[in-house]
Amino acid sequence: MKYRELVESGASTSEIQSFLTESELVTVTLRLPRNMRDSAKEYATLNGLNFTSLVKQCLIERLTKKD
Repeated sequence: MKYRELVESGASTSEIQSFLTESELVTVTLRLPRNMRDSAKEYATLNGLNFTSLVKQCLIERLTKKD
C-alpha cells in the first residue's frame, strides 16, 4: 500500500505514522543554506534531538496532518 492510498482510504493518524516509520532506511541528500542547517541543528539540540530526528519528526507531522 502507498501513502496516497492510506490517505484516500481514511486511515487513522497512527496507521499513517506506522506506515511512514516501518520501512528500510535510505540515504537522502539535502542542499540547505548553511545558516538554515546550523539553526536547525541548534534547535534540534535544544529539544533533545539530532538533526535527522528533527527532519523525520517534521515530515511525520506534515504527512499525518488532517486537513
